[in-house]
Amino acid sequence: MNKKVLIIEDNDDIRESTAEVLDLAGYETLTAKHGKLGVDMALKHIPDIILCDIMMPELDGYGVLYLLNKNQSTANIPFIFITAKTERADMRKGMEMGADDYLTKPFDDIELFKAIESRFKKKQQATGFNSLAINTEAVMDELRKKGKTRLIGNKQIIYVEGDEPTHLYYLLKGQVKTYKRFKDGRELSSSLYHDGDFFGYESLCNGEMYADNAATLFESDIIQIPKTDFMEYLLNHQAVSKIFIGLLSGNVRDKGKQMLELAYSSVRKRVAEALLQVAAKFGDGKEDSCTIRISRDDLAALVGTASETISRMLADFKDEKLIDKTGNAINILSVEKLKNIKH
Repeated sequence: MNKKVLIIEDNDDIRESTAEVLDLAGYETLTAKHGKLGVDMALKHIPDIILCDIMMPELDGYGVLYLLNKNQSTANIPFIFITAKTERADMRKGMEMGADDYLTKPFDDIELFKAIESRFKKKQQATGFNSLAINTEAVMDELRKKGKTRLIGNKQIIYVEGDEPTHLYYLLKGQVKTYKRFKDGRELSSSLYHDGDFFGYESLCNGEMYADNAATLFESDIIQIPKTDFMEYLLNHQAVSKIFIGLLSGNVRDKGKQMLELAYSSVRKRVAEALLQVAAKFGDGKEDSCTIRISRDDLAALVGTASETISRMLADFKDEKLIDKTGNAINILSVEKLKNIKH
């Protein structure tokens, strides 16, 4: 099917000669001799691209672009201004309003074709990216369907350090932590996971035994995807590989940041950062205040300190009106104030 080009131009010679050249090149052309007619034709015929003069009676090119951008059916049509005005201010105004390109009169056939083909190519690339995003989600959904869903109770072990990995895990609903346990009984949490997160993939990707432990913080629905299915998708689907490379890179950054905080930040700062981390993972993220549920021991494992120290820090934060406590819940009264704690 031929591409449809709408030419909006008040100069009869330019309008007709441009249409003739495009007709010969195999395009289907529509013409309008002023802006108001051009808008009507664009809404009626939905062209594939619009060439529009700037200086026209009744409605100028800026007005045409403004009206078409307001309409959902025409907002994404590639739009090229054709104009004799070459001042930078005019060009900048058009581009800021959403024009895709400029053709300065007089232009030759090659310039015209290049401008049009360039816009079509960019639109096709954008469509391709959108299709890739849709395809990625479809592939990830297929991967999730390879697994079986299990309901795992509150504070239950999912896997243990040193075990051979057999599954990729996807958290449908709930809260999970991964952590290291030391010989003296201390714990150090490495990551928190919430609804929609994958976990347990580092050891699968590295071909190694689990380097940490995983356990639920609360009762959780978890999909267990067999290792063979995960590896097949990882090797055969570029979209899956890209997602897990991104997750692995993020984990490296997060663990590096955690090590720096353990080395250089005060306990007070680390407790504030841990509260913010839990709020970011398990809070709604919409308000400056939020409520989180995490035990004193789990918070201590995130901070890398003793439970008694956590109790003292939480008491201090309560006195400073940064938090409040209701039973198991910690009410963060100001996320911004916690972020501003320096030491």
